[in-house]
Amino acid sequence: MQVDFEPDARLRIDKWLWCARFFKTRSLAAEAVERGRVSVNGQPCKNSREVKPGDTVVLEAHQQRWEVVVKGVTASRGPAPVAQTLYAETAESQTQRQAEAERRRYQHEPTAQMQGRPTKRDRRRIDDFRG
Repeated sequence: MQVDFEPDARLRIDKWLWCARFFKTRSLAAEAVERGRVSVNGQPCKNSREVKPGDTVVLEAHQQRWEVVVKGVTASRGPAPVAQTLYAETAESQTQRQAEAERRRYQHEPTAQMQGRPTKRDRRRIDDFRG
């Protein structure tokens, strides 16, 4: 795996997100871009948008928000230590992510454990609770 740090190196945003290991598959990265959860240099983007070193990428995935600066591009996905050299997270983004993780740690989302519709038993409990 060869990482290119040259300023004229370019790679599609969906492939870069996959190579940088923000997403497990390239199709998940493409889906996030299509849903508008990724922006490059403050502009919403499409899958075909190319990123180059120096671009700022903001993405929301896995209940987190990252703001990273692209440092390099590579044509293939490699090990995690190499993938971490492709970007640098901004200090503001790191503090926001840590604060959000701390908030989620102490303030659990009440509906996070619910899956689908309530069962008949759950419905009775809800009705009893409401009075």
